Amino acid sequence: MHQPTSPSADDAPGTGPRTDGSPLSYGRAGDWVPAWSAAHRETGPAASEPSGPSMPPARQAPAPPPPPSAPLPSSPPLSPPVPPSAVPRTPFGAAPRVPTPPTRTTARPPRAAAPAGPVPPPLQPVGLPATHTALICVALPALAISTDQGQLNGQGLEGFYRAGRRTLSRCRLRVAGREPVAVQARMTAADRARFVGTLCTSPHGGPDPDVIVERVRHADGTERITLRSAAPRPLRLPVEVALGTDLADLGAIAAGTQGPELPADVHDSGLRWSGATGAVTVTTDPPPSDMLASAGLLRWEFELPAGASRTLELRARSEATPPLCTVARPASSPFATAQVSGDDPGIQQLLRTSIEDLQALLLRDPAHPADSWLAAGAPWRCGLAPAEALTAARMTLPLGTRLAAGTLRALARAQLGGPEGRSGMIPGPRRDAGTRLPPGCTGTEATLLFPTLLAEAYRWGLPERETAELLPAAERCLSWLLATVDDGTYLCDPQPGGPVRCETQAHAHRAALLGAELLETYDRPGAAELRQWARELRRAFQAEFWIDDPGGGRPAAARMPDGTTVPQLAGSAAHLLDTGLLGGGLRAPGLLDRVQTEQLARLLGGPAMDSGWGLRGLGTKEPGHNPFGHRGGAVRVHETAVAAAGLAAAGYEKEASSLLRGTLAASAAFGHRLPEMYAGEQRGEGSAPLPHPAACRPAATAAAAGVLLTTTLAGIRPDAPAGTVTLRPWHSAPLGEIVLTGLRVAGAPFSVRVSRLGLAMVEEAAEGLQLGM
Repeated sequence: MHQPTSPSADDAPGTGPRTDGSPLSYGRAGDWVPAWSAAHRETGPAASEPSGPSMPPARQAPAPPPPPSAPLPSSPPLSPPVPPSAVPRTPFGAAPRVPTPPTRTTARPPRAAAPAGPVPPPLQPVGLPATHTALICVALPALAISTDQGQLNGQGLEGFYRAGRRTLSRCRLRVAGREPVAVQARMTAADRARFVGTLCTSPHGGPDPDVIVERVRHADGTERITLRSAAPRPLRLPVEVALGTDLADLGAIAAGTQGPELPADVHDSGLRWSGATGAVTVTTDPPPSDMLASAGLLRWEFELPAGASRTLELRARSEATPPLCTVARPASSPFATAQVSGDDPGIQQLLRTSIEDLQALLLRDPAHPADSWLAAGAPWRCGLAPAEALTAARMTLPLGTRLAAGTLRALARAQLGGPEGRSGMIPGPRRDAGTRLPPGCTGTEATLLFPTLLAEAYRWGLPERETAELLPAAERCLSWLLATVDDGTYLCDPQPGGPVRCETQAHAHRAALLGAELLETYDRPGAAELRQWARELRRAFQAEFWIDDPGGGRPAAARMPDGTTVPQLAGSAAHLLDTGLLGGGLRAPGLLDRVQTEQLARLLGGPAMDSGWGLRGLGTKEPGHNPFGHRGGAVRVHETAVAAAGLAAAGYEKEASSLLRGTLAASAAFGHRLPEMYAGEQRGEGSAPLPHPAACRPAATAAAAGVLLTTTLAGIRPDAPAGTVTLRPWHSAPLGEIVLTGLRVAGAPFSVRVSRLGLAMVEEAAEGLQLGM
């Protein structure tokens, strides 16, 4: 687990303690999230504070400035274009150089007098480098980021990474003095990509290539290069690989502040680089015939008979482990090997890829190697984000309870003690909430998700002993909830004095009801008080949060401290339908009454919210709508899955089916590897979803949403302690027949078939498990 550190001057200007218990971010790219990336990381412009006993605060660079109210004036041209002949060539094996423009010869107007006071620097646009076209291989804590050309040129984010530090920035291949022509680049698994290039080596062979170059790049720092000859005669091919690294932190690379490349030394059968932050070694098999350390160049001479092939393997290995990132892949996966088959092939590919992505994002605490949890997403959020980790673990309960148990134990160790008002809270970063609301605290969401996940994991089959061990931490979360609400009805976020958010009340109401049932099961006090508060919240919410209008009304997004409501229709309203699982396969009551629920279903299924690719984060008719806004109109896969599952459970399968089909169509466009979000542009004939340039892909909540969308079709509602499972399949069977195998209920394999008529039948289950009503 990360060790606690004190906030540094890099955290944020004006750092100081807050009463919400939330540090501004978790882990930068080097300890895991590039903390400067406030917009993508969903943190708001709030000061950071010390984290809990086991949670690492991250260094924070200035947040991106708000967009100006008017476009900045364009700058006049400084010089005529540089002719190609004036651009110096970069020798192969050397780091890229920036050409110097020719000297200006035109006369300049006289300079204006300097102002008396200091001149503020001009505003510069700040944002994350685009990653939507990159091929990102993930096997945390390792990454490999490439373009579709296959070459690593040391530009942008390209390179191999280990624990957030770039171990290799350049890996340029030349065969027979030329770079192969890139013809294909694709991901073959979550942790590897395949690049294919071609060469024409015969001087009179025409346009047909006669050498095929295949590069298989793995996230763990391994690259296998295979040369295949299609020439009719033997070939002698000189092969050169130019390597380089800066050992830079991912956050610094993304901000453009990385240093120069480091000098290399010859080491064994390869090269070695060392710097203040560590060292990296690249070895090869077979060893090179020649090495030039000053250029980072390795050379081979390969003899290829007609139709033959030769393979070369490079292995980059880091020699140092950052003290805050001693994490590794779990020895065994916490996920069941679930599969789905049936009439729709898209759902099969989505589930398979989702499980691959979840496996790639797994991390563990070396001090507690049995506890694994999910990083939020690559490349920007490769550390523990409590709310996202709990959300993803909850959506993957059909794959087993091991991930839920590990995540809960890891966060229980981070739970805050100390001053009254914070005791029991799980710290979490601030999250941007769009243009109408201040940033919220994901620590509040995580604290409410903790007892919810524990209660539902218990129903899915978490052993009683493990549940009992985690129950005191859940009790502290529930005690924090009641103490924070005190004599009031609503839970503010952030605390104190923040707005009363719609989704926060949904999380709190669900936590109170599920937590109360769990406390009763273990003969613990407090259940009656939680239920009483939930009843009061339900009455108040239905009366005060519902805004009547000629269209039938809508839930307010929030109530401000002065009592005014924020009437915008947002995707976060979907959480009102996610009421939680009680014993006996029953759904907990929600905050809305029957009429309000029907109206919300109509709104979420309407064209303002359903883009045809999924649920928009903000309706198209709302002020501030932006189809790319991560909280202002983009499709967030997690909220879409929550909406689809909640709508179906409430009986609104038409609206749920539209969201499901839209997400499956988007999944196909993204190669079944869904990003955390994409643009909420309206789907049209022949159109495709537009990627968000800074979205994480893979992302834990998006991959987990693939599991939820698949399993919700069968409506599985287990009660393992009671030895029953209830099935509530979608009667409309929107994807035809589906067969789910390899799930886990009550610690045993579980399989279910849903027919084209919407009828479900259990095909495999734990011994003694009975079908509930």
